[in-house]
Amino acid sequence: MVPGIDGVGRREDGRLVCFVADDELVGPMATRTVIDSRHSVVLPDGADVVKIAAGMNPAMSSWVVLRRRVPIEAGQSVLILGATGNAGQMAVQIAKRLGVGRDQARLAALPWTGADATVALTDDADATAAALAQAASEVDLVIDHLWGRPAGDTIMALLRARADRSRALNWIQIGAIAGPTIELPSVALRSANFRLQGNGQGAVSTRTCLEELPTPVDEIESGGLAFTAKSVPLADVESVWTAPEVRGVRTVLVP
Repeated sequence: MVPGIDGVGRREDGRLVCFVADDELVGPMATRTVIDSRHSVVLPDGADVVKIAAGMNPAMSSWVVLRRRVPIEAGQSVLILGATGNAGQMAVQIAKRLGVGRDQARLAALPWTGADATVALTDDADATAAALAQAASEVDLVIDHLWGRPAGDTIMALLRARADRSRALNWIQIGAIAGPTIELPSVALRSANFRLQGNGQGAVSTRTCLEELPTPVDEIESGGLAFTAKSVPLADVESVWTAPEVRGVRTVLVP
């Protein structure tokens, strides 16, 4: 298997493109790859390919959620579960621009990216649930990068504290850093207007994702979405893949 689901490449005609690979094609983490040109957008001349390659994947997940999956409305509020990860930090910024963690150092920096309040997920499940209920019981949407026990605990904490449980709470599942499954009492679905759905390839069409690509590209190019990226040679992939991750830094393999 050659991994990868998207990337930035140069076509034979010299034009730069940002593309999404089809499931049945070999992954694009390679010197050369095959793409369906209908699943690509041409980038402007002089585009910062490293920034775009680093930012598109974490940005697109929440961008598509808030634009197409559950479109955000002005004045609504969003809880980002797992906000200290790369995709989570991007989601905070995107939610703010479209209308609305455990790592204490990065949590402290989150208000700079647009977060109005933060809650640290600690080993004390009851205290964490109480803090989440106090801070976020009335949110309209949750973008969940964690799943696992944190998601199950947070769902119940929010629903129990909600003033009007008939008001819709949309929970969008994107990542599963904390575990692939949750334990959720059935009462959560019967006693509240709680809508649980996911976002990823298959949940939305490739065409839908591609229609949204140009605007995040512009946001990344203009510095509207802040993040840190570094490039390393593809030839060094073996050592880079096994090296300790630098938190907050997106690594881009460059042929």
